[in-house]
Amino acid sequence: MVRRLSLLLALIFIVSLSVQAQGFADKLELYGGYSYMRFRSSPAANTNGWDLAGQYKFSRWLGAVADVGGEYGKVGGVNSNVYTYLFGPQVSWPSRVSPFAHVLIGGSHFLGGSFSSKGIAMAIGAGVDTHLRNQLYWRVIQMDYIPTHLGGNTQGNTRLSTGIVIRF
Repeated sequence: MVRRLSLLLALIFIVSLSVQAQGFADKLELYGGYSYMRFRSSPAANTNGWDLAGQYKFSRWLGAVADVGGEYGKVGGVNSNVYTYLFGPQVSWPSRVSPFAHVLIGGSHFLGGSFSSKGIAMAIGAGVDTHLRNQLYWRVIQMDYIPTHLGGNTQGNTRLSTGIVIRF
């Protein structure tokens, strides 16, 4: 896990240098942070994890987002992992305090004990970024309603996230 995270951070650094050199100023945004999810399985469980996203802005207010998240916790007393892979449009209000909203669709993967299930997922969410310094922003909060369809059942999950945004 640490090795993968180190590789991902190195890749983000290399991409950021390339982006700046090619003149994509204010077109790309990378986000990474902590997330909490209330996983509505039976029984429901609290999970903690991470959320990573990248956005390409077509205009000052409209972009395309790719969001990947991982949540870890005990579901029904069993150590479990929930992963989501989501894509879609995001609208934002560009300012020092910048609210945004998105509708994303994609997939999810649940691993718990010897049970594994893959299914569809979506996210309907909103949040607020605030400018810290230069290209650095703080995602104060991101709230998502994430229904997943796993193991023949639909779970209506809620995810809260916070972290750092770098805009290029």
